[in-house]
Amino acid sequence: MNFQVTVLKILVSYPKGFASMPDLKRDMAILATSGPDWAARTKRMGARVPELDLFTQQLVERLHGGWRITEKGRAVLELMEPRRTTHQAQPEDTRAPELPSPVPAGSLPLELRRREPERLGRRRSSRVTDG
Repeated sequence: MNFQVTVLKILVSYPKGFASMPDLKRDMAILATSGPDWAARTKRMGARVPELDLFTQQLVERLHGGWRITEKGRAVLELMEPRRTTHQAQPEDTRAPELPSPVPAGSLPLELRRREPERLGRRRSSRVTDG
């Protein structure tokens, strides 16, 4: 896990970009134990800015028992974020598909309305003979 990238991601998620040290430590612990996906993601992001240094580059400032991300820190984080390309898959639409509204029997063509009773009769007779 890339510590500095994680700090930036945590701080940007807080109101006004400020997190107290206990909050920051708690969130770091949660992310550190969240599995390999987070570690891989922060490693990829950190590779985009290999000379990252939170305090020397003034990306984060110490303030009243916590840390706050600066505007420069937000800009660097934005540079590190993966860009969505047109070739990447779009999120899957999980809504139920819209079904066509049922067609009232009276609106079917006359030819289909005449066949319907005939087909039903064949189905009923096949059930009787099969069983």
